[in-house]
Amino acid sequence: MAVTLKNLVLINRMFTVHQYPNRKIGPIGLARRSNTNVFAFVFKKPAESIKALVGLISVEDRYPQHSRFRGEEFSWYEQRCTGCASCAKYCPLGIIEIVTNRSGDAVQEGEKYGIEVFDIDIGRCMFCGLCVEACPYDALHMGSGFEEGTYERKNLVIDMERLKAAPKRPSSWFRPQLQGKKYDPRGESPLDWDEAGRHEKPSLDEQTDRWAKR
Repeated sequence: MAVTLKNLVLINRMFTVHQYPNRKIGPIGLARRSNTNVFAFVFKKPAESIKALVGLISVEDRYPQHSRFRGEEFSWYEQRCTGCASCAKYCPLGIIEIVTNRSGDAVQEGEKYGIEVFDIDIGRCMFCGLCVEACPYDALHMGSGFEEGTYERKNLVIDMERLKAAPKRPSSWFRPQLQGKKYDPRGESPLDWDEAGRHEKPSLDEQTDRWAKR
């Protein structure tokens, strides 16, 4: 009943943003954004206040988002990727397609793979993050964006060129090196591959000590 009465009284509260990410704002909201008194704001900017009063002013208002949020995109660092296809093998839905060939580089060390195809079909992805966990080189990160809506299903397939061109704003999910330095993917600049750091795996002795304590 408390929830019902609260929503009955707050009948003007907006639950849906119709023109996302913009919403209409009144003079009181503009004054708060300017860190000033509403009367002083109306006195200084009467024309803007009148426009806001009749609903002609909109502002961008995005909801706060945690740095560990897993969005409908991926951050892929091709400099780290070896084409081992561990991400594709561990994907339970088989949405990752990787095609490699012999590059002819570093033959004495075992020869590196040249990656021809790296496609991710986010139309079938459930964003479980198993592909990110399986990557041994931290080349694949969950992304932080979620605005991937489209009218054609074929556009939900993210190819290699699109992964390369996308701004690298990785989520800090399963990446303690990002969470440790409090990286905010929505508020800070994109991270290059050498700035993303690596997830330091515990040594065998540390793992043994943890199991002994359990």
